[in-house]
Amino acid sequence: MPQGNTTVDVLSAPLRVRFDYTRSVGKIIGAFLTGLREGRVLGVRGSDGRVLVPAQEYDPVTCAPLSELVEVGSSGVVRSWTWVADPKPEHPLDRPFAWALVELDGADTALLHAVDVASPAEISSGLRVRIRWVENRTGSIRDIACFEPADTARVQNASATTTFADPVKMLTTPVDLAYEHTASPQESVYLRGLAEGKLIGGRSRPGDRVYFPPRGANPTDGTPTDDLVELPDNGTVTTFCIVNVPFLGQRIKPPYVAAYVLLDGADIPFLHLILGCDASEVRMGMRVRAVWKPRDEWGHTLANIDHFTPTGEPDADYDSYRNHL
Repeated sequence: MPQGNTTVDVLSAPLRVRFDYTRSVGKIIGAFLTGLREGRVLGVRGSDGRVLVPAQEYDPVTCAPLSELVEVGSSGVVRSWTWVADPKPEHPLDRPFAWALVELDGADTALLHAVDVASPAEISSGLRVRIRWVENRTGSIRDIACFEPADTARVQNASATTTFADPVKMLTTPVDLAYEHTASPQESVYLRGLAEGKLIGGRSRPGDRVYFPPRGANPTDGTPTDDLVELPDNGTVTTFCIVNVPFLGQRIKPPYVAAYVLLDGADIPFLHLILGCDASEVRMGMRVRAVWKPRDEWGHTLANIDHFTPTGEPDADYDSYRNHL
């Protein structure tokens, strides 16, 4: 088993987290989004008389609910900005642009959005800009394609009509986070071990608690967990949950069991699937073993273990795992 404080070539890889976050919206935010769908920008008047854009449900001064909607102009002034030289796929424009805080005519706060200009020389604080709307609007901030330089005409605000035939009540926001993850030396040994069918835990010194997956430092005293320990691929179910509710992206038909498994020799359980038996048969103390995917499907990931399945052994004694719940 690997041990000792040796130099390790750390692993790194690009990671991407993507999912849709769906939420209900309140009356005021719903009106703001519906207004965007109709090609209008609605703010809300606060207790101090300021018109807040984007509209918000509660007063930032008193925390009281807000109700007076005000329509503001579709042109405004850049208050501050920053240049984006290398746009990402999720950005509103596929060419260099500026992010800017734009104070629309009739508003007292600024709205963050993109400004379509060719270079930093074409934007400055005080530049007048106007909204460029998308053609097919749905009721989201993306109904504003971007801002673009405008003439000096000023549009005054006015009381807003808030009766809509089909107001926006739900909002789905795509979350897309891409980043480069660099593993710690201990995590790198753990990941390389998985690629070889090994389960590597870590501890600070012999006799200390063994963490799986290993951590870079012992959370109790901050000492490095450089004493790496190879663990068997069998263990004990400490706690579990039967999943009965379907959800987007689900790979397994409910019901199935997600459980914390305490590997023999480890002191921290980790979450994985329990298959190979009826969900109702899973219990605390059940002895399980790893079922690995075919060798040609292995990578540097815990997903090399497809699931855990019962071993048929007698259940573990409660005292053997109660301190690990």
